[in-house]
Amino acid sequence: MAGDLDTLAGLATAFRDARDWSQFHSLRNLIVSLNLEAGELLELTQWKTDDEIAAIPADLHAREALEDECADVLLYLLLIADRAGIDLDAATRAKLAKNEAKYPVARFRGSRRKYDAPE
Repeated sequence: MAGDLDTLAGLATAFRDARDWSQFHSLRNLIVSLNLEAGELLELTQWKTDDEIAAIPADLHAREALEDECADVLLYLLLIADRAGIDLDAATRAKLAKNEAKYPVARFRGSRRKYDAPE
């Protein structure tokens, strides 16, 4: 997986660098842009029922829009990680380990409680 992320990050930065856009990509601007793209992803569900949302992957046009917005979110995340010097593979693995400690299967299987909520 790390190789895949590294490859995608390289493609994203090459695209950016070919256009000399790094000058516009401060960490703040990238974080704002990520959230704007996440808003566009959320917009795909606006005013829809759960059943309509569940049907998105089967509808070619809706699925393409979903894929595009997911890709935009990932591209900005990769650029944020590049700008901040974050190894996303290592950071994700570390976060999963933290979550494993906070949410042990024996206590949280089938539960939506937060780790610090009373049982």
